[in-house]
Amino acid sequence: MAKEIDLHIGRRLRRRRRVLGLTQQQLGDRLGIRFQQVQKYECGANRISAARLWYLAKALEIDLGYFYDGFEDADGFVDTAPSRAALQADQL
Repeated sequence: MAKEIDLHIGRRLRRRRRVLGLTQQQLGDRLGIRFQQVQKYECGANRISAARLWYLAKALEIDLGYFYDGFEDADGFVDTAPSRAALQADQL
C-alpha cells in the first residue's frame, strides 16, 4: 500500500513532467528506465529511492525540495515554504 508521501511525490512528479510537456516514455528515456516504472512512481505504487529522486530532479530541471512542497504528514506537519525552483516551475 502506498504511503502518503509516496503519493504526494508521485503527484508532484506527474505535475512537473506535464508542465515540461514530457510523456512518461520521454522521461523514462532520460533516466534509462521503462515508462511503466515512471507510471508506478507517479501513482505511488513503487517508492522512489533517494538516488532516483535526485536523477528525477535533474531530468525535470528542479531541486529536490520541489517533490516535498506542500506535503502534510500524519502528524500535521505541513511544508508550506515552496522552494525557489518550485515557484519557477509552477510559472512555466
